[in-house]
Amino acid sequence: MTSITFRHSLIACAALVAALALGADAGAQAKKQVKISHATAADLGNDNHMTAWVMKNYINEYSDTLEARVYAANALGEERAVVEGMQLGAGASAHIGGTAIHNNFNKRMGVLDLPFMWQGYDHAHRVLDGKVGETLAKEHEAIGIKVLGWQDSWGYRNVVTTKKEVKTAADLKGLKIRTIQTPTYVAALNAMGASATPMAFGEVYTALQTGVLDGFEHAPAVVLSGKYFEVTKYIALTGHLFGPTMIAFSKKEWDRYTDKERQVVAAAARMAQDVNRSLSAQRDRESIEALRAKGMVINAIDKEAMIKAAAPLQDQLAQTIGATDLLKIVRETK
Repeated sequence: MTSITFRHSLIACAALVAALALGADAGAQAKKQVKISHATAADLGNDNHMTAWVMKNYINEYSDTLEARVYAANALGEERAVVEGMQLGAGASAHIGGTAIHNNFNKRMGVLDLPFMWQGYDHAHRVLDGKVGETLAKEHEAIGIKVLGWQDSWGYRNVVTTKKEVKTAADLKGLKIRTIQTPTYVAALNAMGASATPMAFGEVYTALQTGVLDGFEHAPAVVLSGKYFEVTKYIALTGHLFGPTMIAFSKKEWDRYTDKERQVVAAAARMAQDVNRSLSAQRDRESIEALRAKGMVINAIDKEAMIKAAAPLQDQLAQTIGATDLLKIVRETK
């Protein structure tokens, strides 16, 4: 072989390797990006991130055409803006978070966030896996959001305060307590005697730190994973709201998927839902103990008066949002 022929062979081989590399890169780039957004910390100790993490890993394991990535701590924007973008088919593919955010898009979903309504995790699962969940999912799909799963917050929502220890319902009076920006949550906190203060979740830590807020309300797992024990001192176990969460998916993006891709994403959501639910009670207990070990003072509270006042409030709020029919089913579900 002449030196010229040899050089030509080397050039040809190099070109082939380069072409194969470009082809591999093009194949990788051709994967559809599944962007999973949530508001809480990138910590497997909280329910939103665990749900997102399971979903991401399932998709990446079982799909050759989809690549999932989790965007924690509002990396793609505040929750309401993220969901609005999903309706347009822009930004996030999926949002994992409380149903309360979605009340802004379908007010009837607020029936899931009425105070002192749930009898326990099993009760919530039966309701969400039944007619109420099916009805709300259908209504949500009509506004551009596909519901792929219903999950639990890892623990009921409690009142968490910075300086004032809450031991009785009367101690809540006048306290500026952050809650989700939805009428149902605001009404619930005000009815309990607090001064409900709606605020985007990403602003809460600083507001607690600077004294803008006297406290906020959330589940123990979020208090722990978000390190809110650094800027708060007391937890009153009010258990006033359960706060179901959901895997919401952009309908516009869903419609662009192949049948196989939809099957993988649906299976990923189901797996994430099952893992989330299986850990609920355990993670709630563990989080409370971990917060106590961090130095937080945790008080049981007599909720009898609050629970008694909740029934007429549930009726009033359900009527306001046009969900009396759904509340009836929730109450009748055993």
